[in-house]
Amino acid sequence: MSAIERIDAKAPAQTESLSERAREVAAVAAAHADDVDRKARFPHEAIAAMKVKGLLGIMVPAALGGEGASLAEVAEVTSAIGQACAASGMIFAMHQIKMSSLVSHGVESAWHSEFMSRVAREQLLLASATTEAGIGGDLRNSICAVEVEGDKARLEKAATVISYGSHADAILATSRRHPDAPSSDQVMTVLVKGQYDLEKTNDWDTLGMRGTCSDGFMLRGEVAAEQIFPKPFAEIAAQSMLATSHLLWASLWHGIAVDAFARAQSFVRAAARKQPSATPPGALRLAEAGSVLQAMRSGIRSGLERFEAAKADPDVLSSMGFAVAMNNVKVAASEQVLAVVDQALLVTGILGYKNGTPYSVGRHLRDAHSARLMISNDRILANTSNLLLVQRQDASLLR
Repeated sequence: MSAIERIDAKAPAQTESLSERAREVAAVAAAHADDVDRKARFPHEAIAAMKVKGLLGIMVPAALGGEGASLAEVAEVTSAIGQACAASGMIFAMHQIKMSSLVSHGVESAWHSEFMSRVAREQLLLASATTEAGIGGDLRNSICAVEVEGDKARLEKAATVISYGSHADAILATSRRHPDAPSSDQVMTVLVKGQYDLEKTNDWDTLGMRGTCSDGFMLRGEVAAEQIFPKPFAEIAAQSMLATSHLLWASLWHGIAVDAFARAQSFVRAAARKQPSATPPGALRLAEAGSVLQAMRSGIRSGLERFEAAKADPDVLSSMGFAVAMNNVKVAASEQVLAVVDQALLVTGILGYKNGTPYSVGRHLRDAHSARLMISNDRILANTSNLLLVQRQDASLLR
């Protein structure tokens, strides 16, 4: 019996806790992680398990058929899946980032509210089309424009990357509000499968995160005009996407670091059992990695707590101080995951360097190298440096 058949045979998802469901999905993801990485294929088994366990709709408000999960709860699930398979964890995180935009900015729209209910009911997988040829990763600018005629809207976008685009059930795409709008006057539109065509323009053959299948596409679609979010994308980006992207990505990287650390710890313990009277050579490096992992966990938890305290106040969410704090979480976590995995490799030596051993961390290392590139740390630090020119420094330790 396959892993997915076993998970299907268990009690319905709603009878189990979120953590129990996360563990079961992680077990399925772990069973296929190396094959997903080796073949650069979509993690069908893990995503199917997420749907069986109802994880794709957990952020949807309870009134709309979901579970109303907090961002902290979603982050915990992301980390758990990330410990098993980084590509599966990243797909889950990116789906939930799109869900956060719907939850935060779509409840006042009848169409978007019904769509959220559908996501929870049908376990639809959401993808994102925010990058574009000519602007790269600058999600706050667009070249393409949505064209509205009556109750219809048409969009054509040269997206350099749409993660798992071929496998998504809907795509949330950014564009200029209309053909005469400036590049920063953007909206976001929901396009549901059947309303758009994808023409592949480049393949995703990368060092790491190979299973996200983030190919490039020419996206062409026609939808009802009401599928355009009623609020400007500038508000969506500042009040939901910034924080959820950085915090959920960081949680995924935490998962990678935790599993690499666990493999290094197992290696040191095995060495200690062989020579009980001697301290294993890798013990010191393991302690150093543990210190970095603790700092990483503390930073992410602090960021989640700050978001929870601010989420009901749009002014705080749009403030410079909040943006700087979220930027710092992302930059720090993206560096820390590499530090932990690198130390794990030094601890495990050739057995960590080789594939197919209990201590292998090659996949972890390759996946971790994507962290500083999503969105580029240089771009984030440049933005932060501009904010710091006018932001008043908070000298308090506890505030």
